[in-house]
Amino acid sequence: MPSITSAGIGSGLDIESLIGKLVAVERTPINQLKTHTDGLKTQLSAYGKIQSALAAMRDAAGKLTKPDTWAASMGNSSDATAVSVSPSASAPTGNVAVMVNRLASAQSVSSKVIPVGQAVGQGTMTIELGKWTEAPPPADPNDPVPPPTFDPKAGGSPININLPAGPYQLAQVRDEINKSNAGVVASIVTDSSGPRLVIRSSETGATNGFRIKVANSDGQPDGEGLSALSYDPGTSLTPMTRNQAAGNASVLLNGLSVDSESNTLKDSIEGMTINLLKASTAEVNLTIGPDKDSIKKAINDFATAYNAVATLMGEQTKYDAATKKGAALQGDSAVVGLQFEMRGLVGATSTVGGKYSRFAEIGLNPSTGGVFKTDAGKLDAALGDLASLKTLFMGTDSNNSSNVGLAKQLQSFADKALGFDGRVTNRQSGLQKAIDNDAKSTERLETKVSLTETRLRARYTALDTQMSKLSSLSTYVTQQMNNLVK
Repeated sequence: MPSITSAGIGSGLDIESLIGKLVAVERTPINQLKTHTDGLKTQLSAYGKIQSALAAMRDAAGKLTKPDTWAASMGNSSDATAVSVSPSASAPTGNVAVMVNRLASAQSVSSKVIPVGQAVGQGTMTIELGKWTEAPPPADPNDPVPPPTFDPKAGGSPININLPAGPYQLAQVRDEINKSNAGVVASIVTDSSGPRLVIRSSETGATNGFRIKVANSDGQPDGEGLSALSYDPGTSLTPMTRNQAAGNASVLLNGLSVDSESNTLKDSIEGMTINLLKASTAEVNLTIGPDKDSIKKAINDFATAYNAVATLMGEQTKYDAATKKGAALQGDSAVVGLQFEMRGLVGATSTVGGKYSRFAEIGLNPSTGGVFKTDAGKLDAALGDLASLKTLFMGTDSNNSSNVGLAKQLQSFADKALGFDGRVTNRQSGLQKAIDNDAKSTERLETKVSLTETRLRARYTALDTQMSKLSSLSTYVTQQMNNLVK
């Protein structure tokens, strides 16, 4: 008798279908667990969104508890084309009068025209930073004017630029100068006459002037070849032309004369950076005051962040009467508790002191859904009393350390909720543990289903084999009976 290779062939029964249906019944608890797990994952995802929104609100509230936020200053200039100002938090409020007599300048020298492709020469250039001082005019106007004197810059040292192999062209000389970090910048400027090498101090100020000494190494006379790029008015060798002298800025600050090597005054008035842009023919008034715009933005950012949390919690806990379905966290005690506490904080009255005691008094009105509805007019009016506004958000009670500003309270609320043992953290841990337990239960049930399927397949295969034998015997007996009749 041939062997049976597929269940049901011997008996004619649909054994595969029977086994499949029986296994499907065994898988019912697994499917129920999957549905349960999917619900847990949806809740965990919702908690992740709440966690992120609470963290954003905490940070926004925290910004309103920082002294730097309330100490922010802004500066206005009566002529921003001549003078601008950038105050820091330590800048004193008030006015500063600035008269720019002269801007700080950088020394600039230019060579004669040197055509493209023409060799410049070989040798060594020595560039040294320092201050040029013009000699006083002679008593006798017929006497020659003494050359200026050069005082090397303190802490500096001459930079040698060797050009031993050549012939060098103007662009190569420019590149070697710029690579030397000698405190100057070289460029090629082309006018109607042709290209010239222009060398300029990297920084402004009288002590950032420079001189250039050149020693030819190719036998060319002084003033020719590479030495055509010399500039040393203290000697007779000055082939390059000075286009601008190095000089300090001359400024009057509130009538006091100030000399500066830079056009940016950082230390002249504490907490203020004054930028000199051009000489002025009249005093420029700088007004320093509190940066109400940045404070208003911080308050609006806080309100937006709070509304995002309140809206999200409302959406995740709502019940839709039309569909008769609840959101992922509908009825979740932890979220409902957080909602209740948040609404209590924003609707509470502060006893820290100051003109304001509630958010509603400064234009942050708690409304339907627990969100703020901002009254811009009220908020602008409240910004007129920054001291009271600051107290409302970050004040402290010297007699009661737990009595603090409303921003501090909300920051503390979020910290606790998101902390190691906070309600959000604990609920997330509980959900994740439940998901993990479901996974373990599913694994056990899958093993049980697999064993059941194996057992059923063995039994039905044996039944199929037995029925096949009986069928064959029946056929044989029938044949024999028919033969007897014949």
